[in-house]
Amino acid sequence: MNIILINAPALQVLLPLLTAPIFLLIRLPVLTWYVALLVSWLTFGVSLLIFIEIQNIEYISYSMGGWDPPWGIEYRVDRLNSFLLLIISTLSAFIVTYGGSSVAKEIPYEKHYLFWTSYLLCLAGLLGVTITGDAFNIFVFLEISSLATYILIAMGNDRKALIASYRYLILGTIGATFIVLGVGLLYSLTGSLNLFDISNRIGESTDSKTKLAALSFLLVGISLKSALFPLHAWLPNAYTFSPSVASTFLAATSTKVGIYLLIRFCFDIFAADETFSKIGANHILMFLSILAILYGSVAAIYETNLKKLFAYSSVSQIGFITLALSLISASGLAAGLIHMANHAITKGSVFLILGCLTLIYGNVTITTIQGLGRTKPFLAFGIVITGLSLIGIPGTVGFISKWTLVLAIIEKGWYWLALLTLICSLVTIIYIWKLIETIYFSKPAVVEESKKIIPFTMSFVTFCLVFSCIILGLIPTVIIEAADSASQTLIK
Repeated sequence: MNIILINAPALQVLLPLLTAPIFLLIRLPVLTWYVALLVSWLTFGVSLLIFIEIQNIEYISYSMGGWDPPWGIEYRVDRLNSFLLLIISTLSAFIVTYGGSSVAKEIPYEKHYLFWTSYLLCLAGLLGVTITGDAFNIFVFLEISSLATYILIAMGNDRKALIASYRYLILGTIGATFIVLGVGLLYSLTGSLNLFDISNRIGESTDSKTKLAALSFLLVGISLKSALFPLHAWLPNAYTFSPSVASTFLAATSTKVGIYLLIRFCFDIFAADETFSKIGANHILMFLSILAILYGSVAAIYETNLKKLFAYSSVSQIGFITLALSLISASGLAAGLIHMANHAITKGSVFLILGCLTLIYGNVTITTIQGLGRTKPFLAFGIVITGLSLIGIPGTVGFISKWTLVLAIIEKGWYWLALLTLICSLVTIIYIWKLIETIYFSKPAVVEESKKIIPFTMSFVTFCLVFSCIILGLIPTVIIEAADSASQTLIK
């Protein structure tokens, strides 16, 4: 057990990273899903082991190649990234379990190996970004995950998937360029690429202009990768036209890793209570967050394609997360982390349901779900529960994070912002009610297709995630304690 624990940070990344190229060599579609399933659950096991262990110690450090930090590349796990590692690996394991039947329906058989190769590379990249303690390594893993994501999106059945992938390629490349420029400026300031070393040295630098330029480049690059408003243009079509498994994975995990980087650089490297607030970046972030909440919700109201509707909903929900971060307080950071976890679970559940609908009907529009409460009551129930969670109704995970956010705002004495946050949350009711009305008060538009049976693995995984929205809403202790612990390590 000690050997596994010592090497756990490396295993977390190497398991999917080394398996992916093997798929390209053997090219056996019949095996790839089973191997991807095994690797995903092993990755989950490693992340769970790390998460449990980190509760007893301050951090876990692994030196790649035996080169001690700051000279070598360090994988460093603390309570912040162990929390995110567990979220990513847990959702990935469930999504791969769900994905066997879904991929068989949506992806040509001869391309299955390519899909799962890209999926594991994307998973490895996201885990690598989260776990590495090296600034340049962050850029490398971001590019691994991004390149794999471009392929996943392009494998959608609609020809618009290619356009969506190309748009993300262009914007993602711009974002990566900004990030590597920011990393370069950090290196020129500190002479180090190790994140822990940079955080210790950057305070000694008197070159405020270079420091500001580095922060600015990193914020823009990370915002593009995270789809923070108004740099979200790639997200709606990427979610809409990618295969169901890919859109679920991206919606549940991808943007969360970008937000993790925002937290890591602003609250750790640049010490949020100093550099970040001195230039007024928190006020800009607060303003953009409110705009994101309103824009995403209003855009969702007028959307008829359900994937795109919930993509715009993601823009709105990301706004709530960044609004919490803009408070620059331990309670605000904890609220942001709680909402990040809850949104990952809720939006993962939503897109699993949409994947089931795609399997049955071939598309997911408002017409598709007319009378769904009669033809597929479980899927209808799932949409209602996840919708209530997005609104923040008591008894769901969404309520916990919205409540902690409002409390964090009140703690700052900004009652006007607390009221505005509640009003913005109510806008979500409009598009969720539109769905509920269509599901329960409309006649089924398509009857014959509704007789199709959903495979057991898809139904079971969807059931688990939907009910976790209720269970974790009623018993939120684990998520709240993990988020509080992570926030306290960054803001004393």
